[in-house]
Amino acid sequence: MRTSSAGRATLGRWCLRHLHFLPVLLLVGGALFDYATSPHVSAEAFYTAAPMTAAALLSLRATILAGIGACVTDVALLTHFGLIGDSGGWSELAAVVTVSALAIVVNRLMYYSYARMQSARRIALAAQRAVLPQPPASIGPLQIAVRYQAAVKDAQIGGDLYSAQDTPYGVRCLVGDVRGKGLDAVKVVAVAMGAFREAAEEEPTLAGVAARLERALLRERCLRTGPERIEGFVTGVLVEIPHRHDQLRLLNRGHPAPLVLHAGRVHTAEPSVPALPLGLAELGTGQDRTDTVPFPSGATLLLYTDGLNEARNRAGEFYDPTAGLTGVEFPGPDALLDALLSEVNRHSAGRITDDMALLAVTRTPPATDHGPQRRAHGER
Repeated sequence: MRTSSAGRATLGRWCLRHLHFLPVLLLVGGALFDYATSPHVSAEAFYTAAPMTAAALLSLRATILAGIGACVTDVALLTHFGLIGDSGGWSELAAVVTVSALAIVVNRLMYYSYARMQSARRIALAAQRAVLPQPPASIGPLQIAVRYQAAVKDAQIGGDLYSAQDTPYGVRCLVGDVRGKGLDAVKVVAVAMGAFREAAEEEPTLAGVAARLERALLRERCLRTGPERIEGFVTGVLVEIPHRHDQLRLLNRGHPAPLVLHAGRVHTAEPSVPALPLGLAELGTGQDRTDTVPFPSGATLLLYTDGLNEARNRAGEFYDPTAGLTGVEFPGPDALLDALLSEVNRHSAGRITDDMALLAVTRTPPATDHGPQRRAHGER
């Protein structure tokens, strides 16, 4: 299967590299067909296809040349068969000229459409950077990496969110998944991210941060109409990694359990008490419960959205990140996330049906922790 897929990919790349020859092949093939057949058999379809193909694949100049080539070739063959003055010959030539002119118009329309699409992509990328800024690569002894893969090809942002920032209480992180899709989900992402950034700096506990998020999401939900006013919510995990302790705190609100990787083993940090997603607190009566999990030097915390563990293969089997990561060690969080994305795309054959947000945090060993300080001291 892998060899077959690789062969198809190679063939596809070869075809893409040689597509610019297609209009020429159509003209040459049409001329040979026209010349070798009866005068009553026309290759008009070849002559009209050549400029239209150039319009879709090539530049304006190439489209014009293809149109001229089609007209000249048609005139040459009509003259050869003595049909240039015939009503049928004039009709054929008129069709080729008309299609060639339309091909130029189509080429321009496609160019302007492509330019608008590129502009929209740049705007979407700017929006992603504003709403989901790249967290720092390291904070003290912690190395941080994030990845975002949208289910919709070429999309830049969806309903998943992540954040990591240094605070007076330690490094605090958030990974969440907004119910719903489209622009409404992006609006909720912006609200949740803004509330988290502010609350993470001010609230002394993760429960306080969750309460601030809850209020912000409730205000946003009240502005909606239809089912989203009732059913809007965000699953999420809040994390606090103290600066001077080999442990971390987790508060899970209806989200897939984080994984802690250490020495080839994978620990699933299930919440001790299940909780409703953010935005639905009025439906429950319990208080938020914060769990403490060991996080020694060399360990890596992996937070992810359900696009990862709900990725299916052709047999309908879900991807299991715990099984995929057990027994494997990675030099850092970037290597972990790159390998994880490759593995889940291979498992699903590239058919990703939901967005994936991944955030990994690695606590570097003590020798790495103190290396920069010693060098700075030596420079003085």
